[in-house]
Amino acid sequence: MSVLLVVGYVWPEPKSSAAGSRMLSLLSMFRAQGWTIIFASPAEKSLHRFDLSQWQISEEQIQLNDSSFDEQLKEWQPAMVMFDRFMLEEQFGWRVEQQCPNALRLLDTEDLHFLRLARQQAFKAGREVTLQDLHSEQAQREIAAIYRSDLTLIISEAEMQLLTEHFKVPKALLCYSPFWLDTEMAADLPGFEQRQHFVSIGNFRHEPNWQAVLWLKQQIWPLIRKQIPKAELHIYGAYPPPKATQLHQPKEGFLLKGWADDAAEVVKNARVLLAPLSFGAGLKGKFIDAMAQGTPNVTTAVGAEGMLHQGEWAGLLAETAQEIADVAVLLYQDESLWQQKQQQGFVILAKRFAIHEHQPRVWQQLMDVQQQLSQHRLTNFTGAMLRHHQHRSTQFMAQWIEAKTKLAELKQSSATQETKDE
Repeated sequence: MSVLLVVGYVWPEPKSSAAGSRMLSLLSMFRAQGWTIIFASPAEKSLHRFDLSQWQISEEQIQLNDSSFDEQLKEWQPAMVMFDRFMLEEQFGWRVEQQCPNALRLLDTEDLHFLRLARQQAFKAGREVTLQDLHSEQAQREIAAIYRSDLTLIISEAEMQLLTEHFKVPKALLCYSPFWLDTEMAADLPGFEQRQHFVSIGNFRHEPNWQAVLWLKQQIWPLIRKQIPKAELHIYGAYPPPKATQLHQPKEGFLLKGWADDAAEVVKNARVLLAPLSFGAGLKGKFIDAMAQGTPNVTTAVGAEGMLHQGEWAGLLAETAQEIADVAVLLYQDESLWQQKQQQGFVILAKRFAIHEHQPRVWQQLMDVQQQLSQHRLTNFTGAMLRHHQHRSTQFMAQWIEAKTKLAELKQSSATQETKDE
């Protein structure tokens, strides 16, 4: 039986983030094919994590910069190793190559971190993204990890285009893998008149979400509230920091709700989802949830990137605070427009994210690469070159840190023993 080892940046939290939901969909694909799955992570197990053991997935704790991982690899003997984000490939990729040279190395980017960072830097500087922002050290690291891997999952067509056309990454190294959804329409969705208020949702640890909440509080919501005095904005999200909860102002209809046990339920009962994202990358799970629950949204071009169908969106797009407020009010009050955008959301789900369209294609590409792995690697000379140089430096750094840690432990042990002897 084939073994998949997932090296996770964090433990999956499907109720906290879209990344957690997407990870579970990937694991489901391997489970359906009868693979044995081991999920290993150096992160602490979190409060809202999904219990993988109920899916018969083994949960393993691993250590950074520690050769104990080499022994674990020898024991597990995976046929495939999936790195959850490029930082984990940097940390563990060279060990996998040494101990399991015939294992397919799969990278899941979740989104392109360097693209999000470039846009964040430009946003904070109050300007457009420049080539200098885009061609950052982060970009060099992330694209190097893509080359070192046998195949990389890319969540957005916009990011596929950026990598292949701008950075000239070979298409053979990339696999388009968006969200996969069962696109059957939910039954008994409340209609326009049955819904009230606005909703905003997103993990507060994700900087684009926090900046969106700030923008809503400081500029956008007062403009909406001025036109609809009785409206409320209900803001949900995992891990709200004190600086977020301090924004709670019931008299202004600005309500910080925090953790949502059932995100679908809170989105379903709202009339409009607000997500004024100034920067970001990848695909936004909040829009998938909103479309599935028949809730139109208002966002920016960056927010909707990679999710439109034939140029149409499941809501309205705007860029300035005044424009966002105006279209939010329009969508909230115009039942005909609201119903049109609701239907467009159902179309987008069916045309762009249906599981039966994507999962078989992704699985076939994985199997094709696995069956021709030696030849596939021969066509990726850049990857071989980067593994030779980068893995050497990463390996030596990791071994130096491990030796330094063990020396410190030895000194501490000796000092403790000397104290006892006295």
